Amino acid sequence: MPASPVPPPSPSPSPDGRLLWPAPERNKGPITEVLQRVLPTRGRLLEVASGSGQHAAHASGLLDGWTWQPTDPDAAMRASIAAWTAHVRHPNLLPVRALDLLTEPDAPPAAEDPLAGPFDALFNANMVHIAPWATCGALMRLAARRLTAQGVLVVYGPFLVDGEPTSPGNLAFDADLRQRDPHWGLRTLGAVCAEAGRAGWRLDERIAMPAHNLTLVFRRVAA
Repeated sequence: MPASPVPPPSPSPSPDGRLLWPAPERNKGPITEVLQRVLPTRGRLLEVASGSGQHAAHASGLLDGWTWQPTDPDAAMRASIAAWTAHVRHPNLLPVRALDLLTEPDAPPAAEDPLAGPFDALFNANMVHIAPWATCGALMRLAARRLTAQGVLVVYGPFLVDGEPTSPGNLAFDADLRQRDPHWGLRTLGAVCAEAGRAGWRLDERIAMPAHNLTLVFRRVAA
């Protein structure tokens, strides 16, 4: 996975190494409200591609019945996540771990691996449009391997929806992403749900979010 999902503006790191982008600061509240509603009161959550760590730092403090495991493939992002973890000092926010979806093996990890699970939820924000398309399927398969039978998969970001108008802002964002990297770009909701279905997930809820984003809640297909 060659890039961590970061918003376009470059942040100014704080003296202690925390990175802060405006977009996560704006959307961390609405995202946490959704998580509080769709998740049980307690469990273990795996966050894939945690980016700067702003979501983990905020949500873990309000979901105190949950153990929150942040991960990221990028060393610079992991340094920021570690700085945020030290800053907020939430006992349920675990040390960040490296996880790259495109190199993660299908074989079960060792039982002592902190990422072995099983987890009760997987959360991913702003990744599939700023990473190769293969990461979407890899995310769905990882969730299938690491979540419990009742586990919940929550994906947040901008998506194109067939048959529905797209905001001018999202169209411009999509064009900018594809100019920056031909492997990037906003994904259609139908394509994402198809990848989810191949891994055994069904879309349970689609939630409209600020700035024309969506939160997608997936649950396992009934056996």
